[in-house]
Order: sequence, then C-alpha cells, then structure tokens
Amino acid sequence: MGKTKNFTSKSEFQVSEFILMGFPGIHQWQDWLSLPMALLYLLALGANLLILITISHEPALHQPMYQFLAVLAVVDIGLATTSMPKILAILWFDAKTISLPHCFTQIYAINFFMFMESGIFLCMAVDRYIAICYPLQYPFIVTDAFVIKSTVSVVLRNGLLIIPVPILAAQRHYCSRNEIDHCLCSNLGVTSLACDNIIINKLYQLVLAWFVAGCDMILVFASYALIIHSVLRLNSAEAISKAMSTCSPHLILILFFYTAIILLSVTHLAGRKIPLIPVLLNVLHTVIPPSLNPMVYALRIQELKAGIYKVLGLGEYVSRK
Repeated sequence: MGKTKNFTSKSEFQVSEFILMGFPGIHQWQDWLSLPMALLYLLALGANLLILITISHEPALHQPMYQFLAVLAVVDIGLATTSMPKILAILWFDAKTISLPHCFTQIYAINFFMFMESGIFLCMAVDRYIAICYPLQYPFIVTDAFVIKSTVSVVLRNGLLIIPVPILAAQRHYCSRNEIDHCLCSNLGVTSLACDNIIINKLYQLVLAWFVAGCDMILVFASYALIIHSVLRLNSAEAISKAMSTCSPHLILILFFYTAIILLSVTHLAGRKIPLIPVLLNVLHTVIPPSLNPMVYALRIQELKAGIYKVLGLGEYVSRK
C-alpha cells in the first residue's frame, strides 16, 4: 500500500511544462539584448542562404570544398533556428512556458546541430589535407560520392548517439521545480530540476562531448598540423601562399568554434557562482558561429566572393574594378 501511495503522490506532482526564465541575474534589463540577438539571427539566416544560393547557381563552385561549405550553411541555419525564435519570443512576448516534449526536442536539436558543426569541420579539414598533401590523388579520392558518404556518416553518428540524451532527460521525475534559469532547454539545465538521481545524464553528456567533439577536435588539429608541415616543405613562396589562403578561413573558424566549446565547459563549472556567464556563452554559441562562418568564407575565398557578387548582380562592378 505504501508503494502505491508513494507512486500516486509522485505522479500527482509531475510538472507538465517548464518555464524558461531568461538570462539569470539580469531579468530586469535583458530586453536590451533582443535587438543584437535578432540582428545576429537575421545575419545568420541571410548570409547562409546567400552562400547556398551562390554555390547552387555557380557551376565553378560545384566542387567538394564548396559542397561541404553548403552542408555547413544548412547546419548553421538549423543551429540558430533551434534556439533563437524561442529566445526572441521570451524577450519580446514573455512567452516563457515550454512543454516537456518541446523542451526535450530542443535538447536533441541543439546537441545534434552542435555536433554536426564539429563533424563537418572535420570533413573540411580532411578535404584540405588530401588537397594539399596528396594533390595528384585528390580528384580520385574526394569525389561527389565521398562528400555524400562523409555527410551521411556524420548525420548518422550524431543522430544515433544523441538519441539517449533527451530520452534519459524524459525519464527523470520532475516533481516540484519547473523554472529553468536559462533561455533554452539545455540538457543539464533541465535535468538539474529533477527530483531523482541524474548522475547517468551527466555521465552520458560528458562521454558524448569527449567522444564526439573531443575526437573531432583531435583529428582536425592533427590534419592541420600535417598540412602546415607539408606546406612548410614547399620551395615555392607562391605555392605556400596559395595553400595557406585556402586553409586560413577553415582554421580561423575551427579555432573559434573549439575555443568557444572549451570556454563553455570551463565556465559551466563556475555556473553556481556566476550563472549568467555560461548561459550567455551557451546562447551566443548557437548564433555567433552561424553568422560568423559565412562572413569569413565570403571574405577570404575569392571564388566564393566573385560568385556572391554575381548572384547580387554586382559582377559588372567587380570586373570594372
């Protein structure tokens, strides 16, 4: 009888929705953040859509390097869209409530697109490694089939490995608290409200982060170390300049992406003392890379820049210049 009564009591107090409180510690003036957030989101959408249109319309850009860039643009749009509309709804319309299924779906989507970005950076690093270190074999190794297989592999890896994250979160019992001091549903932010033990949630999130993002990061930096080593052995200054110009946009964005992940992990440890910092970094990490990536590629890769000018109808101006 005691067990039945306890079960009934727990079921009775199971929460039906969460409340996203926004940015902790600055609730009074967090509305001021809505304008830069909205501008960054619009920039991310517009710039990545322009990249996709340019690559699809320009035959000269139908190459593996740009195909991976197109996949990255799709991932960036997905990453920004999983979080920013809800954040803006909270800041503009005070729409703080979110259902449990919607919250767990957002947990899955954010993790999926975040790890997809890491996986595509790895694919791009391997592409540049083969192009620079094995230029004669490059056309035979990095084909359209290679791009498709690499992309599908990354999608399957992330899609399957992340499934347990929302499932484990949904299995926890949320019996009293339902206010999340955050703008979005993060795995640890949600499960910290549970009344039962969440050690398995923390362990799986940690193992997933190190196994996926950690392995990607090691392989990416190993690829660029081999690229730099190979480039420095070239005798031609022109060849060195050309090789570094094709790699520098990737390296800039990869360094930014993984540095942000490391900072986010470190500041999460200080979250109890200064909760605003990890929350703000978490939010910015879902919108700054998507808005920054296309800008860097458009400015640093001449072929892409020329294609964008053509799409925008500025081709004649560029040719005169």
